[in-house]
Amino acid sequence: MTDVTRLDDRRERRPGTLDLLARTAVMSRLSALREGDLTLVEGGRRTRLGRPGHPIAATVTVRDPRFWRAVALGGTVGAAEAYADGWWGADDLARVVRAVLASGGAGRPLETGLARIGAVVDRWAHRLRRNTRAGARRNIRDHYDLGNDFFALFLDETLTYSCGIFERPGATLREASEAKLDRVCQKLQLSPRTRVLEIGSGWGGFAIHAASRYGCPVTTTTISPAQHEAARRRVREAGVDGRVEVLLRDYRDLDGSYDRLVSIEMIEAVGWEHYEAFFRACSERLAPDGLMLLQAITIQDQAYEARKREADFVKRHVFPGSCIPSVTALCSAATRASDMRLFHLEDIGPHYATTLRQWRDRLVDRWDEALAQGKDETLLRMFELYLAYCEAAFEERYLGDAQMLFVKPASRREPIVPALRPPADVTSAA
Repeated sequence: MTDVTRLDDRRERRPGTLDLLARTAVMSRLSALREGDLTLVEGGRRTRLGRPGHPIAATVTVRDPRFWRAVALGGTVGAAEAYADGWWGADDLARVVRAVLASGGAGRPLETGLARIGAVVDRWAHRLRRNTRAGARRNIRDHYDLGNDFFALFLDETLTYSCGIFERPGATLREASEAKLDRVCQKLQLSPRTRVLEIGSGWGGFAIHAASRYGCPVTTTTISPAQHEAARRRVREAGVDGRVEVLLRDYRDLDGSYDRLVSIEMIEAVGWEHYEAFFRACSERLAPDGLMLLQAITIQDQAYEARKREADFVKRHVFPGSCIPSVTALCSAATRASDMRLFHLEDIGPHYATTLRQWRDRLVDRWDEALAQGKDETLLRMFELYLAYCEAAFEERYLGDAQMLFVKPASRREPIVPALRPPADVTSAA
């Protein structure tokens, strides 16, 4: 993808002494890149980093020497803020991030020297955004207050803000979203007789899909006023308001009993301190033979403990209060806080890279419409980088996306066995 940064004409800024010192420090860190083939362009100077000829190749252009100070003092958060300010650009943002991830994960080469001080500040700022009832509402507003119309610019018609499943080459984004929703409904064995609770409504996509195609009654809840209003409107327009109830309520304040529970990529906003409270609340809402489908973005188990308290630029500027769990962390919390057990897991993470790439393409294509909505270039560049960053993390398998089916003790759901391809004829191939 080409760089879409649009900057006003300005005189070239000459680097000061601090810029030059910062450049030396940052270039020393970047020399640790072991993977990728990055070409760094600044004025008439071109520097090659990583491994020449590596398939992950991209060009980074430094437009303002303040970039060096931002990275030297702020690490990856500083680099993201510098991108948002237009101080650097790239011909392929996702490939730049992939090169860094492949060389040690999560931008480790940049998180040294004075950047460690900035990381401490970011970490404490993140701790102040804990997901208490009031804190969770504030954190959700800070992301979704970008507006329903903004998200509609790059999501498909179902307004699904989670990983799709591309079942065939050339599948559209809408087809991928609907395929994912069908996969969820079928794993939960939905029918008109199953009472369904959804935690995390989004814009009502799952509730509408489940009620209209499987005929089941759905109660769905969100703590975003903007999403609540839009979901209620979309439910009415879809003609399923008799089967779907949309609540504006925290998961900790729900009541009632349900046969099935679903939560699609909402756990990332719960915070690691509240995982047990989340699973306890879910278990209490389920019938003795109930099923729970949790779709969660996940981080490698080996990285989870170190990363859960750190604050990258996504936590600082895009999703405050968020935390990416590991599969082990989720299973451990469910074991400690409930009587549910993990029955089935499917990682659909590779599909997320495609989903994010299409979201980013659509955002770039409708950039001017976003500006017309009142969004400024700085915010849009930060959001563009966020989508590219996540795409790269899924492409490099640093992140996964797990559909986890939990069951209550009285459940007797039959196994979910995927169809397997027949083995290759080794004899004929030889």
